[in-house]
Amino acid sequence: MTLMDKIDELRDKLNKSIECEDNFEELYELSKRLDKLIVSYYANKNNKMSS
Repeated sequence: MTLMDKIDELRDKLNKSIECEDNFEELYELSKRLDKLIVSYYANKNNKMSS
């Protein structure tokens, strides 16, 4: 599974949690995990561009 696949999967999970009005703590944790994956994606992308 690629990093982009993981981002897509977690984004979908977060969106479903928002639609189901899950508790704030769960939404926040999913959001933080998604943010970390996105940061990793851009860090990897920037490293490839500068090489």
